Amino acid sequence: MNRQEKEQYLREYSILKAQGKPFFPYAVAKDSAMACVVMLVIILMSLILGAELGPKADPTTTTYSPRPEWYFFFLFELLKVVKEPALTPLATIGVPTICMILLFLLPFYDRSAERRPERRPVATTAGILTIGAMAYLTYLGASAGAPTQIDLETPSRIQAQGAQMVAQYESGKQVVAQSGCLACHKLGKNGNEGPGPELTDIADRLPRQAIQRTLINPTAPMPSFAALQRNSPEKFAAMVAFLGELKEEEGDESEDDAPVNAQRRP
Repeated sequence: MNRQEKEQYLREYSILKAQGKPFFPYAVAKDSAMACVVMLVIILMSLILGAELGPKADPTTTTYSPRPEWYFFFLFELLKVVKEPALTPLATIGVPTICMILLFLLPFYDRSAERRPERRPVATTAGILTIGAMAYLTYLGASAGAPTQIDLETPSRIQAQGAQMVAQYESGKQVVAQSGCLACHKLGKNGNEGPGPELTDIADRLPRQAIQRTLINPTAPMPSFAALQRNSPEKFAAMVAFLGELKEEEGDESEDDAPVNAQRRP
């Protein structure tokens, strides 16, 4: 905006400001109409989409994995992007604080009188990138699913081994889901990509004995499941059995698993 355009803009702005519009009923009516639209959208979304209901609260469990509401998914996903423990304070406190300070100081460092978005490329680009990043991170958080449920079909090779094997597989899947593993691992389309490795084909990379040792003596920050093995050995065995059956392709048994499966089968 050159000097002549700025003077014209300020002159028109002073005329409009002198004419003015009363707060009541002009501003009140506009705010009321917008509030009604927002309420109508919320009501329609709640009726059409419904609300996500988590499992029943259990005060005796210590494996609950908290999950934020959908409007905080982008912050939740931002913490997963920053995987280094030393940078966690920067993601949890530093980034939101810097954004709040920049937003608070906006009137002081953005002195342009121009209001058209196409004439403010820097501000418009920054706004679009911010909204796009928030939308993308929110989508990732929504598509990750609940950390206490695993949507995974039972492989046909498990079903072929009989009802007892299927029951053990489903029991192990439930233990893994309720143990909060999906908060740090991805399993199929469930869970999160990090900081832990993907578990979809963990049995192709580790034999069952190695999986059991890792659960008991993990590498930080993964928690140990030694207490689960000591207090609920049947649940721990089901967890190990389930993880030991996670392979990329059905019926493609690795050499490491072959002796284990041979010992299990009658």
